[in-house]
Amino acid sequence: MLRPDYPIRTERLLLRPFAGRDVDDLHALTGDPEVVRYLYWDVHTLEETRAALARRTAQDALTEEGQWLVLALDLDGTVIGQVVLKWASVEHRQGELGFVLNPAYQGKGYAREAAEAMLGLAFDGLGLHRVFGACDTRNEGSWRLLARLGMRREAHFVEDEIFKGSFGDQYIYAILDREWRSLQSTSST
Repeated sequence: MLRPDYPIRTERLLLRPFAGRDVDDLHALTGDPEVVRYLYWDVHTLEETRAALARRTAQDALTEEGQWLVLALDLDGTVIGQVVLKWASVEHRQGELGFVLNPAYQGKGYAREAAEAMLGLAFDGLGLHRVFGACDTRNEGSWRLLARLGMRREAHFVEDEIFKGSFGDQYIYAILDREWRSLQSTSST
């Protein structure tokens, strides 16, 4: 089980549960065609964003397998994205990492900063053995970030699912707890 103490502070961000006041910032993500291009949902109306926000506000802890921890990336009071951790398997101690960032803030290291904090929660807080990330092969920014986090590309699934009306390819990246700890000890020296 994982119930973090909020907010989680990184170098420049606060990671925190979503709140009702975040509707406009979240809609900047969910309503942007470029942002949702590689995500499993289509562009949201404001009403759909409100419904999505209501779901996100309840995703602040992991108490059982299959749940998602969904945190806002708060930069000086503005939500610039989200980072997620799914508790994929209790038995196999597996988790899944994901992230979404407003394009105006991309390329500045914010997604990496948030993803590193979430990996810390996964390994140190939840005691996971392996965390993976999946992304569309065309989403170069995402798979490059997964690699920069120290994750290795384990798979390239070819036309493995119908995505937004046509077959798509996915990359799977992963990192083990011992690899994460080794990276952390190397970066602190």
